[in-house]
Amino acid sequence: MSSALLFAYGTLRAGFDGPMARWLRSVAPIVGRATARGALYRVDTYPGFVPGDEGVVTGDLFAPADPAALLAQLDEYEECAAHFPEPHEYRRALVTVQGADGPVEAWTYIYARDVAGLARIAGGDFLGE
Repeated sequence: MSSALLFAYGTLRAGFDGPMARWLRSVAPIVGRATARGALYRVDTYPGFVPGDEGVVTGDLFAPADPAALLAQLDEYEECAAHFPEPHEYRRALVTVQGADGPVEAWTYIYARDVAGLARIAGGDFLGE
């Protein structure tokens, strides 16, 4: 595994009060705020991140003690584990994010479907909409 960090930009963020966000906070210390290049779209009650050069997306960096186990659990939550039928809504990938101490690589979940018709979240901050 080439990164031990997770970049969360939506319902897994430290400031979101959902069951998976609470679970994540209990198993992975938050490193701090971070940003990634790209756009954020409102999919439903949750966002989708699409990397690119057209904007900045705000999120939180987490440093799990056991990244492989945490990512396996999150792959289930995001329904992108191998046993889920294709096409997946999300795919897990490494992205470069800007943390407090400079750029780092972190795992995140990228929206894998067409964004046509989805509203872009202005400012790229799901919690600051």
